[in-house]
Amino acid sequence: MTSEDFRQIALGLPGVSESAHMGRPDFRVGGKVFATLGYPRAGWGMVKLSAEEQRLFVQTEPAAFMPVKGAWGRRGGTSVLLEAAREAAVYDALRAAWRRVAPKGIAGRP
Repeated sequence: MTSEDFRQIALGLPGVSESAHMGRPDFRVGGKVFATLGYPRAGWGMVKLSAEEQRLFVQTEPAAFMPVKGAWGRRGGTSVLLEAAREAAVYDALRAAWRRVAPKGIAGRP
C-alpha cells in the first residue's frame, strides 16, 4: 500500500474532497476530516475510527494499525503504517471513518 493508493481509496468514497491541514493532505466529507496522509510522518496515514473499530483493526492487523498517541488515540485516532497494510483493510478502515462523519444525504451512506 502506498500513499497514492490510500489517496485513491479515500477519494473514491462518495462526496470526498482532498484538502490540507498543517501541511498534510487530509480527506473530508461534508467539510469534516475523516483521514489524513503523512501523519505522523511520510509512509503513514491516519483514520478517525470509533474506539471499538480501532480495537478491531489493531487486533486483526497489528502490523499496520495502531492507536495514535495520547487522548486523540484513546478517542479512536488510528495510525496506519502503509507499507504493512493490506488494501482491503485500509478500504474498510477508510469506509468506517467516512461513515462516522458523512452527512445522511450523501449517496452510499446507509
